[in-house]
Amino acid sequence: MTGRTRDVTPEQFIERGREVLEVETSAVAALTDRVGGSFAEAAAAVLGCTGRVVVTGIGKSGIIGRKIAATLASTGTPALFMHPAEGLHGDLGMVTSGDVVLVLSNSGEQPEMDKLMPSLRRIGVTVIAMTGSAASTLGRGADIVLDSGVEREACPLDLSPTASTTAMLALGDALAMAVLSGRDFEARDYAVFHPGGSLGRRLMLRVREVMLTGDAVPTLGPDCPMREVARVISEGRLGHGLVVDEAGAVVGIISDGDLRRAMLGGGDPMRLCAADVMTRGPKTISGDALAIEALEEMEQRAIMALAVLDGEGRPEGIVHLHDLMGRAQFRIG
Repeated sequence: MTGRTRDVTPEQFIERGREVLEVETSAVAALTDRVGGSFAEAAAAVLGCTGRVVVTGIGKSGIIGRKIAATLASTGTPALFMHPAEGLHGDLGMVTSGDVVLVLSNSGEQPEMDKLMPSLRRIGVTVIAMTGSAASTLGRGADIVLDSGVEREACPLDLSPTASTTAMLALGDALAMAVLSGRDFEARDYAVFHPGGSLGRRLMLRVREVMLTGDAVPTLGPDCPMREVARVISEGRLGHGLVVDEAGAVVGIISDGDLRRAMLGGGDPMRLCAADVMTRGPKTISGDALAIEALEEMEQRAIMALAVLDGEGRPEGIVHLHDLMGRAQFRIG
């Protein structure tokens, strides 16, 4: 720090902050038109990689590279970060001919990268360069070039990497998600790769450990009038209610969507009863199933809740998408 400061008003702080966001937003938006053939080639190379994606970069680009490697690894693409200086002193031993190396450098003219390239060529990897200068030494030496160039940095001195690193981060996310679209990668896989995270831990629990039970499960009879149906579902705060017959077996489920369709279906909805609007034969799941299985079923069926039944078809509970994803408090009875 220089110890020197300037008098800046709150309004000036706000103005400068907005200017920076506008510059970085424009930088990311400009990338859209550059997502073309070379991007598809890079995604295909990563998807077809028989080894690992080795991401490397120095300085701020290296920090972004670490994040890109982490995103790839967490979404089904084996990936790691290699610091270029460490690579020059032995870490290149972790790189094999089946790998893809993603090199990040805004200028494309780092000496460390120049020294790495001959060794990468001898190893026989595919090199993808993410750079702001396709004509740079890095750009000319790479197999595939992703243009992450920006018109200017958000830094008022046009020196500190700001817009350029934001562009790299966004382009790296775009590459990782494009590759993900080519993988048979599901929420179950994400949970397995994130056992230490709250979502991963939750999704590896059994359904009975996260389902709502007892009075937290709205239930009503087939003959229940619409006004009572609306009251029960509203007070239950799940947007769903289970319809049970005289023996206590579940015969249907009613959602907020069912109520809306009844209201818009013509005639007097108040003359209807639960049996008239319920979805018969609702999708169910066992309490012993994994929570991740419940999530996959909901995604496949485009529904928000599943009934959990015992061996006699009676309700043990209900599991809701919001509870699985952690956006509601678990109420385990």
